Amino acid sequence: MDIPGLPARKAALKLLDAVLRRGETLDQVASNALQGLRSPADRALARALSGEVLRWLVDLDAPIDSATRQILPHDAKPRMVLRLMLAGWLRLDTPPHAVIATGLPLLTGGPRRLAHGVFSTLVKRGVRLPAAPTLPEAVAARWGERGDCIAAGLALPPPLDLTLRDPAETALWVERLGGVSLLPGHVRLPRGTAIEDLPGFSEGAWWVQDLAASLPARLLGPGEGRRVLDLCAAPGGKSLQLAAAGWRVTALDASAKRLERMQQNLARTGLEAEMIAADALMWEPPAPFDAVLLDAPCTATGTCRRHPDVLHRIGARQIAEMAELQAALLSRSVTWVKPGGRLIYATCSLEPEEGEAQAATVGLTPDPIRADELPAGLAPAANGWLRTDPAMLPEHGGLDGFFIARWRA
Repeated sequence: MDIPGLPARKAALKLLDAVLRRGETLDQVASNALQGLRSPADRALARALSGEVLRWLVDLDAPIDSATRQILPHDAKPRMVLRLMLAGWLRLDTPPHAVIATGLPLLTGGPRRLAHGVFSTLVKRGVRLPAAPTLPEAVAARWGERGDCIAAGLALPPPLDLTLRDPAETALWVERLGGVSLLPGHVRLPRGTAIEDLPGFSEGAWWVQDLAASLPARLLGPGEGRRVLDLCAAPGGKSLQLAAAGWRVTALDASAKRLERMQQNLARTGLEAEMIAADALMWEPPAPFDAVLLDAPCTATGTCRRHPDVLHRIGARQIAEMAELQAALLSRSVTWVKPGGRLIYATCSLEPEEGEAQAATVGLTPDPIRADELPAGLAPAANGWLRTDPAMLPEHGGLDGFFIARWRA
């Protein structure tokens, strides 16, 4: 007999196993893990359950360990299932009887009895989660004093941000979509919105892009027909912004497949960009550009609100590897800017090695970011660099973590 909700939990278990045992990303394994789920609701449930487990992992493991005679191995299946059961109860408000009915079939024999006993004990105790997730020990050590503030921004999944093709229509789309705007050309909607069903999607009036991710391209201002190079451009949100702002865009990315997705977005929005599939470490432009935007490959720890797997996959090795690549890309980028032109460097990482440490090596003239270029509530550092993190703008639902710096050649 089919048990409603059980297939989604089986898929969530696959997602967790891939992240916590094999170190893969949620996005990498999602298509395979979710392919057997027929309904969008089941796919959304699997992603929600796995995401909540990864976001609150430390705080889910603590009560589990308090209710077992022997500590279960970190990757033991009963522990994985108990994490899912507790996340369903404590985060998704699933009634305990429904949690038991859909969780226990994931196990057999002794592990099933163990999970039943532990979960029932924790329900009787009335366990609760803290107000904000506890960061994994290694992450807390890396982020130091910032960690507590950042963790407060992880308690809820992020809202949905849209960037408008025409900022002059901001008020129109705020009204049509029932959202709020934190900046001209931006609309924010509650999470869980079905994107393809929203007004304006089919006609390309907007695209999905976190508010923080939209700032680097905004900081180049109007293009007025000038040429800009968008490095590591796919899937293309920044190229779309630049084209909409009047720049003649050359979008370069090493992944032809990701550029295909970008082409689809260009076609939907009616915007234009020259796309080049090439390795930026090998490619040479025929002439320098009026502006270069390098949103460099990074560990993406700044996206931990929507991709909580980064809290458990990223460590010193990955940060060092990305920093080495970023340094190489930056050293080439500075030579591709015309005299008087602008360079912007950005990463969606919370690690100083990928932000401040990289910016400190650039020998161009600083072009400090100004507070009046940013949403209310954000401010640049004294040196004109900008760092955002998930705890900022809490009254509006936060934003991703980014580092951005700007120079003139």
